[in-house]
Amino acid sequence: MTHLPVDSSLPRETPVQEGFHVGFVLLHDFSMIAFANAVETLRMANYISRRTLYRWTVVQAEPSQPVASNGLTVSSNGSAEDLASCNLVLVCGGLNIRQATTDPVRRLLRQCAARGAAMGALCTGSFALASAGLLDNHRCAIHWENLAAISEEFPKVRFTPEVFIFDRDRITCSGGTAPLHMVLHLIRGHHGPKLVMAVSEQFIVERLRASSDRQRIPQPECIGPGYQHLTEAAEIMAANIEEPLSLIELAGLVGLSLRQLERLFNRYFSMNPAQYYMNLRLRRAQELLTHSSQPIMQVTVACGFQSSSHFCKAYRSLFGHAPSDERRQQADKASAGRTSATKSPPKLVRVA
Repeated sequence: MTHLPVDSSLPRETPVQEGFHVGFVLLHDFSMIAFANAVETLRMANYISRRTLYRWTVVQAEPSQPVASNGLTVSSNGSAEDLASCNLVLVCGGLNIRQATTDPVRRLLRQCAARGAAMGALCTGSFALASAGLLDNHRCAIHWENLAAISEEFPKVRFTPEVFIFDRDRITCSGGTAPLHMVLHLIRGHHGPKLVMAVSEQFIVERLRASSDRQRIPQPECIGPGYQHLTEAAEIMAANIEEPLSLIELAGLVGLSLRQLERLFNRYFSMNPAQYYMNLRLRRAQELLTHSSQPIMQVTVACGFQSSSHFCKAYRSLFGHAPSDERRQQADKASAGRTSATKSPPKLVRVA
């Protein structure tokens, strides 16, 4: 019988037996902060309750031990066979997720899902689940840096900009501290808000983020009058990359005059709306160049540029090099990372 994750948006708690078993599948270049935020939140729930509410198993999908993006490793405390008893299996990704998602990884994830475990992902681990065909017809969260490129690749998956997503027997989140909030929601669904409040106090978490929270919202240092209009304008820009809006259209959509819109952007970002919009499109292009295999011409069109010469000139002006150099540099970094991982003995961090 599958033990499903529970989001706190449900009207009632869904108590679970002690010893809810979570499996962590670590991929090469995984995000240490994402993994630590998830497993430490489970540990603290046990510590505060003085009961073994949760237990966890850390496994590697391949013979070689995965090295985190910070150069450290976490020693596994179980084997792939131990995942058969897990209620929830979380795959933890990070950098170079395409290279890390190998055929053995996909096979392992499919086997876990076939046994009835609920499946989930931390940071870029959602790519591995999608690549294994385990997120079709599901809503899904992934780190914002990968969102644009991966959305194009898996049309059957509904990628969203939310911090984390509970969708039936799939639970996914972005990176950084998002796994902490996702696991707190899991605990709240299982054991109620009192325990979640106690865990949050231990970790000095002032606000439990909701699954509806978006990952990226412009945050000027000083929030003042007009900030809501500024945020709305930035979100509209981000949603209209391939076919950019005119600034007059944008101002009308947020209920401002063009002059008022220009004043807000100059005040908070020290640039005019046109510059901000251009930078946004170019950073989207950078995401596609570094996290997808789309041809440069396709990236050009996807980011709203009418000609490759205009795109290359604008890209070089912002980043200091051509789009083709961007892709080449990323390939060199990935190759160097794989070489370093095989030559340097990793440091071990043992997980109790």
